[in-house]
Amino acid sequence: MTVRLERRYGRIVADIRTQGPDGKWLRKRACVPASITSEAIARRWALSREKYLTANGDAPRIKECPTLREFGPKWIDEYAVANGNKPSTVAAKETILRLHLYPVLGATRLDAIRDHEIQRLKFALKELAPKTRACILSVLATLLKTAGKWGRIDKVPAIDAPKWTQPQMDFYDFPEWEALINGAGRAGPMVRAAVLLGGDAGLRRGELVALEQADVGGGYVRVVRNEWMGVVGTPKGGKPRRVPLTSRLAAAVDEARHLRGKRLLWQVDGTPVGVPTLQSWLEVACKRAGLPPSRNLHRLRHTFCSHLAMRGVPVTTIQAWAGHASLATTMRYMHLSPSATDSMIGVLETPGSLIVGGVSRERSDRKG
Repeated sequence: MTVRLERRYGRIVADIRTQGPDGKWLRKRACVPASITSEAIARRWALSREKYLTANGDAPRIKECPTLREFGPKWIDEYAVANGNKPSTVAAKETILRLHLYPVLGATRLDAIRDHEIQRLKFALKELAPKTRACILSVLATLLKTAGKWGRIDKVPAIDAPKWTQPQMDFYDFPEWEALINGAGRAGPMVRAAVLLGGDAGLRRGELVALEQADVGGGYVRVVRNEWMGVVGTPKGGKPRRVPLTSRLAAAVDEARHLRGKRLLWQVDGTPVGVPTLQSWLEVACKRAGLPPSRNLHRLRHTFCSHLAMRGVPVTTIQAWAGHASLATTMRYMHLSPSATDSMIGVLETPGSLIVGGVSRERSDRKG
């Protein structure tokens, strides 16, 4: 049994000769891992390889497969972060791993996650809302697909997500919205501007926080940044957008302008606002308006989309102004559109009519 080391093309090569478990002599040449540059460490590596060959012969090594808990952090760094996921998305995936996947499957090797283990996970999640269960299973499915692409597992199991229906969008109707605007005005110009930016321009809460004074003007709100947990990035979907200003929103922004800094929305004590401040402002505006107290800032955005649909604005325009990445998201509001309901039912009462481009036209059966 001998182990010799030699250098070839800048790499250390081990020449190993030994007897396998069947008594036959084996000779193997193998490159020492590139990270090993010391001959002493290379010799220890080669002796370990010789010991393996003596005990097992030339049989291929069994591929070691990590557990879900071992693979999870690597997947977060080398998949989610490396692919440019937004910080909020990365944090959501980390939370799902920590709270839901590790407790059930953390000690399970990835190649051992099969139908039974997936059903065990579904049973553990049975008390959660269908949408939450679907998100958790989607993260697991993506992680396992990545492991398959990286060669850590040979077969990726199929994971069926539960079916769920979108909840009905909660928004302020027209009288409630006018009352809320008046209530916000009584709470102060900053509160009025914030409420109108949510309901007349559809800004998300992180977009409200990050909005700068220079972003509003020339008849438009330019939504180019979003803040989450103190980190400023692009808006959701990664694309900036431009929303026309209503006259009352333009007036509210002009009244709220100041010299304190770049941000548009500031507190009375001279500090920039965060999401909790915006929530408290909305709660105060609701109380001043005589409406039930609410801290749900996203309801303002639902109001923006719903009112546009109710006034017959085309779905693609609503999608662009709201910054929806998928048209399916915008379509959730279109049942409110009058053009999608009552105005079309009359075609059933017109004999021989057909719809061309959304317009009822008389059909001629005459030839020639």
